[in-house]
Formats: sequence, structure tokens, C-alpha cells
Amino acid sequence: MVEDILFEADSKMRKAIEALGRELATIRTGRASPSLVEHIKVEYYGTSIPLIQIASVSAPEARLLLIQPWEKGTLSSIEKAILKSDLGLNPLNDGTVIRLVIPELTEERRKELVRVVRKRIEQGRVSIRNVRRETIDELRRLEREKQLSEDEYKRASEKLQRLTDSFMAEIERIGQEKEAELLEV
Repeated sequence: MVEDILFEADSKMRKAIEALGRELATIRTGRASPSLVEHIKVEYYGTSIPLIQIASVSAPEARLLLIQPWEKGTLSSIEKAILKSDLGLNPLNDGTVIRLVIPELTEERRKELVRVVRKRIEQGRVSIRNVRRETIDELRRLEREKQLSEDEYKRASEKLQRLTDSFMAEIERIGQEKEAELLEV
């Protein structure tokens, strides 16, 4: 029973790390990466869907993204969605594809993006702590209901803390890598 609870906590913490990785991938670093725009929601026949579902996105050059929709009628919707996004990029629509030129990042913009990264890292830490808290609550409930002995509760709590510490270290490593990537000139 305890192993199942700890396994579930591990799984939730892994998902939090994966979500953090996806969020950080959307923060641009001056290099063109399809992950910058894949998450953008585009209005498509009255429904809001991710760009990646209606177009192919490629990076033919270091500072250029090429978006090729599968239906030409969606070009204007994609263009509007990019303009509305917080990326600060101007799409160039030539009638068949949309080009996004990624400008060089200024020092001020780099520092601003580092602040955004730190905020997202803190959100990741909070989600890991929330999983730990929920798991501790579950273990306490089992101890109160006499399904766990006090020793089993303590051992499980220690395992949970080691698990939490390892995921916190992973978050820290991911954050430092992203900051270094942003500050790289």
C-alpha cells in the first residue's frame, strides 16, 4: 500500500517536471525552435486548437521558423494567433507559408526572460511540494486509521522526502541550464 502511494507521488512529480520542461521550451532563446509556436492556440472552424495540429513547423535556419498549414485558408488565423501570442514576433505571410524571423535578443530582454524562467521554476517547485503535502496527508490518514504503524509512516515519510529532494534538484538543474542558454550570447 505504501509503495503504491509513493509510486503515485513519483509519477505525479515526474509529470510536473515534464510540464515544466514543456513550458520552458516555449521561452525563446534567440534560436529558432518549433517548440516556440507549437502550443499557440489557433481559431480553426470555431474551435481553438494547437498550431501543431493544423500546420507543420520547421526551422530551416538558425533564426527562421517556417509554418506551412495543411489548408491555405488557415493562414490568416495562424497569423492572428501568432500576433496575439506573447512571443513578440511578426509573421510574414507570403500566401503559402508563414515565416517567423527570430530577432537577436537584447541584454534587457534576456534578463526579463531569466525572470520568467525563475518564476516558472518556482511554480514547478510548488507543484512538487503540493504532491509531497498530498502524499503526507494520505500517509497520515492511513496511520490514523491504523492501517500503517508509526514506524512504517516514518520510513515512508523519509522515502518521500528523498524523492522530493531528488526532483527539486532536477528542477534546479533544468532551471540553471535554461538560464545559461538564455544568457549565452
